[in-house]
Amino acid sequence: MDLTINQLKKKSLEALKGKWGIAVLLTFLIFLITTFVPMIAEVYASGGFETWANQTETPLIADVINIFFSFLFIPLTTASYWFYLVVARWNDPKISQVFAVYKNWELSLKVIGTAILMGIFTMLWMLLLIIPGLIKGISYSQAFFLLKDNPEYSALEAITESKKRMKGYKWKFFLMNLSFIGWVFIAIFTLGVGFLWLSPYIATTNANFYNEFIFPQGNEEKKSIDLAI
Repeated sequence: MDLTINQLKKKSLEALKGKWGIAVLLTFLIFLITTFVPMIAEVYASGGFETWANQTETPLIADVINIFFSFLFIPLTTASYWFYLVVARWNDPKISQVFAVYKNWELSLKVIGTAILMGIFTMLWMLLLIIPGLIKGISYSQAFFLLKDNPEYSALEAITESKKRMKGYKWKFFLMNLSFIGWVFIAIFTLGVGFLWLSPYIATTNANFYNEFIFPQGNEEKKSIDLAI
């Protein structure tokens, strides 16, 4: 019998026992790096803090820097999702494994390519209507987890496989993430500090969703992948 949303969340809390410290630390580190590294680079490129603070409009160099770091950090944030996959599988996660993603440049480029394709496909669907675009975004949501378990997949194969395996689970995935909305408001009222704990909770629940409903299909004999998007 499939696990309910409450059972998935309870299982996630159990998996996080004894790992909250490292999970909160990782969340904090990712926040610091993705927030302040681009800011420091932008200040330096602007000619100093005073010039940066007094500028009335965003210069072109700042836009270029932000775009560069947006792509650069995609493998890092993806590897942080994989960190919680380790947690959900009751293994011993290490923060060093998150940053080690850059050692495999081929995988890093594949992750970036996957993110770009997902963005393009979702945007194209949203040009029709917002709802179809959101549905497609949910359909593609398992692509990064699938890349972790199937590194031989191309970016397009991971997206297509996610779309195929999410059939019948999109509504449950949506409701599962929506169920955290109350905690999101509470985290906001704590001036964002609560997200240090909420983010690992949500990420581990999403990893458990993948383990429960998506990954088991990967144990079957691999079938030919339909590349139709």
